[in-house]
Amino acid sequence: MDTNKNSIVYRPYAGEADLPHIMALVQSELSEPYVIYTFRYFLHQWPQLSFLCKLRPPFTELIILCFQELRGGLETLNFGGAQGYHSPNVGESNFEGGVQRLHNAYPNDDPDATPIGAIVCKQSMHRDLANRGYIAMLSVDKQWRKRGIATTLVQKSIQAMKQEGVDEIVLETEYDNYAALSLYESLGFIREKRLYRFYLNGKDAFRLILAVPTDGSSSDDDDDERSHLPPMMRSSRFRQRMARRVIRISAYDDEEDDVSGR
Repeated sequence: MDTNKNSIVYRPYAGEADLPHIMALVQSELSEPYVIYTFRYFLHQWPQLSFLCKLRPPFTELIILCFQELRGGLETLNFGGAQGYHSPNVGESNFEGGVQRLHNAYPNDDPDATPIGAIVCKQSMHRDLANRGYIAMLSVDKQWRKRGIATTLVQKSIQAMKQEGVDEIVLETEYDNYAALSLYESLGFIREKRLYRFYLNGKDAFRLILAVPTDGSSSDDDDDERSHLPPMMRSSRFRQRMARRVIRISAYDDEEDDVSGR
């Protein structure tokens, strides 16, 4: 299915009207049987961290194409075979401004726009040590995969969490979901542990984690000294809290991996 990049738009969760669209996307693509209260738990408390991807109506895309044709026609005017004349009133900034005004005229939450992707997240303190973000659900319609939509949704949520001061971001995905593993690892996530029989269908999961650096928080030498530590313990906020605490941390052992009760 061909599409112009201008036909795909992203926006944050806007309210209860978005809930049926997100539920339909998640329930059709993911294995876990989430109920409406699960969605509301995330979306009502952290609406700014969840995003929806929609396909603009064909009429909007047609108008954008007309703008592009108009640009080409006005840039060079031909008078009866005379030498071409370049219009000084039509330029890059004028055209881009026109397209932006067109986009504003057809808002991203147009009720006729078709939802094709969604991401649901949350953010909270983890054991009073780290501000942890969590990617709970990510789903893209099968017909619209391999177009960078999932990557863009994750990036937008990560950026929103950074603005909220996140130290780290975690998620779980099925151990054999190679597409999801590849996506997250391309964005810097690493596999922290394997969770046996994590899902209701009996499948194992990998927990992935992304350490979010604080701007200008450390030097390269400091990074080398902490390279052996888990991502959570490398963040500047973690070290600041630990300076006011005395906590004995035992060495990590793969055998300590517990079975999720989900």
